[in-house]
Amino acid sequence: MAHKKEVLFITGNESKFREFKRIFPSSIILKRKKLDLPELHRQNVHEMIYSIINDKQKDKYEELRELDFSFGLEDMTRFRINIFKTRRGEAAAFRLIPEKIKSLAQLGLPEELSTFTEKSKGFVLVTGPTGSGKTTTIASLIDIINRERYEHIITIEDPIEFIHNHKNCIIDQREVGIHTDSFAYALRSALREDPDVILVGEMRDLETISMAVTAAETGHVVFSTLHTNSAAETVERVINVFPPHQQNQIRMQLAESLLGIVAQTLIPTIDEEGRVPALELMIATPAIRNIIREEKTYQMPTMVQMGRKDGMISLDQSLKELLVEGKISREDAIKKAIDKKVFMETLGSY
Repeated sequence: MAHKKEVLFITGNESKFREFKRIFPSSIILKRKKLDLPELHRQNVHEMIYSIINDKQKDKYEELRELDFSFGLEDMTRFRINIFKTRRGEAAAFRLIPEKIKSLAQLGLPEELSTFTEKSKGFVLVTGPTGSGKTTTIASLIDIINRERYEHIITIEDPIEFIHNHKNCIIDQREVGIHTDSFAYALRSALREDPDVILVGEMRDLETISMAVTAAETGHVVFSTLHTNSAAETVERVINVFPPHQQNQIRMQLAESLLGIVAQTLIPTIDEEGRVPALELMIATPAIRNIIREEKTYQMPTMVQMGRKDGMISLDQSLKELLVEGKISREDAIKKAIDKKVFMETLGSY
C-alpha cells in the first residue's frame, strides 16, 4: 500500500508536502524543478480555497469554519480536501486520491478478504485510525464485486473519494451534503432503491448503525468503517452506542448479521519508501457469533489467534509475517504488537 501524499497550504508559511508521514518544505520537494515558492499570505490562501468550492460549500464553511470535501480536475487527479481557519488565517490540507483502484494483492492485503465479496447478505466492518487505508481497502472490495457480480451497488460517502465506473454492476455513488443530507437519511432511502450491496462511508450515529445492521439482516451486503483498533473493540463500540435497554437486541442482531471485521494499521516499510498494512482479520464463525451473543467478546482475540484454519489472522501474526518477509523492521513490529512479551519470544532470530 503506497504512502499517502498531502500538500498543506497555511497562511504565513511556505506550502508543505507530506510524504511517508514526514513534512517537507515545498522548496525541498521541488528543488529539481528549481521552483522557489513564496510564503503564503491571507489573501493567497483565501482566493485558492474559494476558487474550488461552490456557493453551498462556502455557506457551510463560513458557518462551521471548516469543511471536508473532495475535488477533482477533469479526467485527472482527485483530492480529498479539508479547509479550516486558524489563528494566523485560513489553511487547507490536500490529500491525493489514487486514480486507479488497486487489487488486494497490490495493496498487500490477504486474499481471505475477498470471501466477503462472495456473500449475498451480511455486515463487514473495516476499522482503524485515520489514515490507515480503510477507504482504500473497501474500494478494492467494491471493485471486485463490480467486476465479478451483476448487481446494484449504492455507496454513501462523505466525501466521495474513489470513483467507481459501471462494470458488470450498476453503481451509484452519493455524497453527503451534495446528493443527500446525512448518512442515516441516505441509508433509509437506499433500502427503497433496490440495492444488493451498500457502502456506508462511516457509521457516525445510532440511527445509521441501526439501519446498517437491519439492512445486513434483510438481504443486503453492507460495508462500513469505524475508528476502532481491534475486532473486539469494534463489536463493543457498536453495541455501546445504543441505550442499555436496546443493547441485548442489537447484540443478537450483530451476532446474526456480522460477516467479519478487518482492523488495520499501516507500518513503515524497512526501506522507508512506503507503508504496508498489518491487520487483524476476524471471520464471524459460529463460535465467534456465540461469544458475541453471550457478551464474551474478551475471548475474541484468543479465538482469532486460534482461527487460522478459518481464515482469521491476529495482528501479531500479521506483523510477524511482514517481518519474516523483510517488509518491516523488528523495532516497528514490536512497537505495534499487542502482546509484546510473547511476540518477542516467538521472533527468534528475526
